[in-house]
Amino acid sequence: MSFLKKLAPLKARHEELASLMAQPDLTGDKFVKLSKEYADLSPIVAVLDTYEKALREQDDLKDLLKDPDMKDMAQEESLRLNKLIPELEHQIKLALIPKDEADTKNAILEIRAGTGGDEAALFAADLYGMYKGYATTMGWQMSLIEASESEIGGYKQISCEIKGSNVFSKLKFESGAHRVQRVPKTETQGRIHTSAATVAVLPEAEEVDIQIDEARDLRIDTYRSQGAGGQHVNTTDSAVRITHIPTGIVVEMQDERSQHKNRAKAMTILRSRLYEQKWREQQEVRAADRKSQVGTGDRSERIRTYNFPQGRVTDHRINLTLYKLDDVISGMALGEIIDSLIAEDQASQLAEIE
Repeated sequence: MSFLKKLAPLKARHEELASLMAQPDLTGDKFVKLSKEYADLSPIVAVLDTYEKALREQDDLKDLLKDPDMKDMAQEESLRLNKLIPELEHQIKLALIPKDEADTKNAILEIRAGTGGDEAALFAADLYGMYKGYATTMGWQMSLIEASESEIGGYKQISCEIKGSNVFSKLKFESGAHRVQRVPKTETQGRIHTSAATVAVLPEAEEVDIQIDEARDLRIDTYRSQGAGGQHVNTTDSAVRITHIPTGIVVEMQDERSQHKNRAKAMTILRSRLYEQKWREQQEVRAADRKSQVGTGDRSERIRTYNFPQGRVTDHRINLTLYKLDDVISGMALGEIIDSLIAEDQASQLAEIE
């Protein structure tokens, strides 16, 4: 129970915050900040109180177990506590895992067709449908940012915004290369082809998360939006290209007819890419000493294979295979894979605490 030593300062801080919040001269902004910290600590303190009470009750049962008249009742209570105490210990350890500040954020989902030509574009559309279905099961809102369709259907690339509760915490392990094995619709001899698409999930950043000096850090170019074949789709310079000079990140947006709307969308994506870069650096530092982790998050890494002839989906990072491909592709069973990835990540972090 050495992990309990780490909780003493936490509990003391909780009591200190209660005292600070009771001060009459506390300003509004400081009260908000303190109350948020207090609210974050309250659940773990409540579990700790329950845990300490259970330990005391367990200790009190030692004498009752020796009493013939109370033995049966004491044994029943002892069984309950023997089950409860490990559950509370697990909850406490989970609470000690360093919080990822990006977990509560909305996300920007980007899918790009990779190797495989038209079949890769069709697979990119399947992945988009999978995440759309999963978003529906989670009660999230999904709105299109931009899309580039291929000639026979599907998407060369598509991006969207997903809003809801803890979106990034659920989708952050989806970034990477997704591979599909199946007979394409255009294949006349029934041969199985392998194609790929890349998925990037960015935590959506707000202005307070990423400060950008537009005058110094940005180069903004405007040009006329172009459609398929290079023809101009309108007669005004509504398309926007924003270059973030310090990092070299470039964002282009021509989905809207309004330059103002394209610029706003481009800035949203730029902030999110900068925030993701900052977040990924933090994750690399945090994972540096881990013996194991759920992938590296590198977008070039093959993370999952969807095998249609065998009806299976395999996530290579945790060696998980589900023979329910249709349910995964529809989004209905994607949560099983996502929850397994989250559980594996938590387990690797818990190993550091124990």
